[in-house]
Amino acid sequence: MSLSPSDHDLVVSELGREPTPAEAALFENLWSEHCAYRSSRPLLSAFDSESDDVVVGPGDDAAVVALDDDTYLTFGIESHNHPSYVDPFDGAATGVGGIVRDTLSMGAYPVALADSLYFGDFDREHSQYLFEGVVEGISHYGNCIGVPTVTGSVAFHDGYEGNPLVNVACVGVVDEERLVTAEAQEAGNKLVLFGNATGRDGLGGASFASEDLAEDAETEDRPAVQVGDPYAEKLLIEANERLVDESLVQSARDLGAAGLGGASSELVAKGGKGADIELGRVHQREPKMNALEILLAESQERMVYEVRPEDTEAVAAVADRFDLGCSVIGEVTDGNYVCTFEGETVVDAPAEYLADGAPMNNLDSVESEPRTHDLPETDLAAAFETLLAHPNTASKEWVYRQYDHEVGNRTAKRPGDDAALVAIRDAGRGVAISSGADPNWTDAAPYEGARAVALENATNVAAMGARPLAAVDCLNGGNPEKPDVYGGFRGIVDGLAEMCSALDTPVVGGNVSLYNDSATGPIAPTPTLAVVGSKEGYDAPGTDLAGDGTLLLVGEQSGTLGGSQYLASHGGTDAFPTLPEEPATVVDALATVANQSTTTAVHDVSHGGVGVALAEMVTDDAGIDATLDGDARPDEFLFSELPGRAVVETTDPGAVREAVGDVPVTELGTSDRSGTLSVSVGGETLEYASETIAEARGHITRTLD
Repeated sequence: MSLSPSDHDLVVSELGREPTPAEAALFENLWSEHCAYRSSRPLLSAFDSESDDVVVGPGDDAAVVALDDDTYLTFGIESHNHPSYVDPFDGAATGVGGIVRDTLSMGAYPVALADSLYFGDFDREHSQYLFEGVVEGISHYGNCIGVPTVTGSVAFHDGYEGNPLVNVACVGVVDEERLVTAEAQEAGNKLVLFGNATGRDGLGGASFASEDLAEDAETEDRPAVQVGDPYAEKLLIEANERLVDESLVQSARDLGAAGLGGASSELVAKGGKGADIELGRVHQREPKMNALEILLAESQERMVYEVRPEDTEAVAAVADRFDLGCSVIGEVTDGNYVCTFEGETVVDAPAEYLADGAPMNNLDSVESEPRTHDLPETDLAAAFETLLAHPNTASKEWVYRQYDHEVGNRTAKRPGDDAALVAIRDAGRGVAISSGADPNWTDAAPYEGARAVALENATNVAAMGARPLAAVDCLNGGNPEKPDVYGGFRGIVDGLAEMCSALDTPVVGGNVSLYNDSATGPIAPTPTLAVVGSKEGYDAPGTDLAGDGTLLLVGEQSGTLGGSQYLASHGGTDAFPTLPEEPATVVDALATVANQSTTTAVHDVSHGGVGVALAEMVTDDAGIDATLDGDARPDEFLFSELPGRAVVETTDPGAVREAVGDVPVTELGTSDRSGTLSVSVGGETLEYASETIAEARGHITRTLD
């Protein structure tokens, strides 16, 4: 670790002296791209983050939105990309642990997880190694702590071969009286380090996450990867509940990037305060740790609490009850952020300068060139079969069957549908959750692709009969110092912000992960979006057909093929599809239709297009007889991935048309009891039995099992 020359000069000017080794390391980590958002923060003002439902917006460990007058949801998302390349199991596992602790720091109880995962081409052995390790890490940690993983996404793209992405979101439940923030309240209050003992794992993790991955990262950077203990995290979850129940916590922050130094300095800086901390009081796992190691270690399952002096014994009693460590390490002050160790002052700097003093980068950007029209000539049946089996459109059952998605007894819709639905019974409401992005879209057209990502996630929520309430984003990009890479990143920020605004969905928090480059090159700009929506009750249609209704396509009949998996698999380029002019109207219409008693199935159209959506709805007991007619090419009808559309099975087509108003509706055909998909398009009829579809869509499971 080393402070850059320009940053060193700024620190010297502020302090009036040379920084100590601990100060230099602390500034280097807190001013890293990972913590300070030096390249991205100038762009993030594009997001609208306010609405009547937003209680706490960006800037805290998690956002808070009101579900009703008495119940709040916390919502956050994080990345653990570099660690998951170096050590897939621990990297992914500790990503789950970190976002759960962000939830705890708001006083909330975690109720649902969503993971969005991105890997290199599935056919590569190394991609499968990373994929299996990441899924195992997520399932192990989530299952052990008893928080269900209810939804997410998986995508394969050659740009992730040397740098996979692991983005994890968490939803929690809290109320106004229990709500805690990361803003220090009062000088004289004590700072308490609570949870696992501190070791040397994760040293320099924040700076490691702010650099390109080197070819030898899997061996050289392993010490920067934290090691998780889910059983300690489960104890921490329950202990945090007791502390909040007994009103013992004044403010809180979880220990993640930059460890104790990051969490404690940010907590007091947010309250305009300082701190006096004695590092030797920290309970330690390893002998003879020095000041820098204690300050910056990213050992997991730890929280820092602000506690009234008279409550420290009660906090220690809770720690003892749950067999967790507890150290009163210092107190909140009105002065500088000061850390001492063995009688020596090792840090003495203004907390706000540490937490918020990093200068922003002014970087050049270049927009991507528009795609030309160069469409392939393919055999429709062969192309259809290729798409059914492609890892990006095939079933992800191999992934979600490893997660305990029902623990907690709140999961009303299991993984496998367009979105998850979680029952918040105290409020009598269902919360729909969708999370993901499509690198094919944003690789083809960063701005339009990001707009499509936002619309697709909102459509997924609407398919559950819910209306979007809020969103959080995880903005992943390559090295921002390269103008073309930064241009793509700027495009996904603007596209996501524009569509979320058009959907009247505030972006209430998020995370930025840059420098996702490796020897194989930069990743595609990847704007993972997680959206929560709410509805009355916990019932919703699924994607499986009932087998006795009319099939309608709600939304535009077709679009161009730009960004589609069809072109990615068969070659060619095309312009990105033109998205609806009034996307909020489309989403609201779909939510209304999903809640009609005569609606028996709903499935959004996205990856793979209408053809794949229809195939995914077929079961052994229910089939489809459909015809796609119009002026478009047959492959556009089948494979365009224009979002903002859904296939609806209904027993009352008139009610659907009346409910959606001016939103286009096309009758596709009927469902029946045949267990067969029959689609006529361009004078050709494609026909597949449910067993054939299931066999093709089980490609991932067959390969990995």
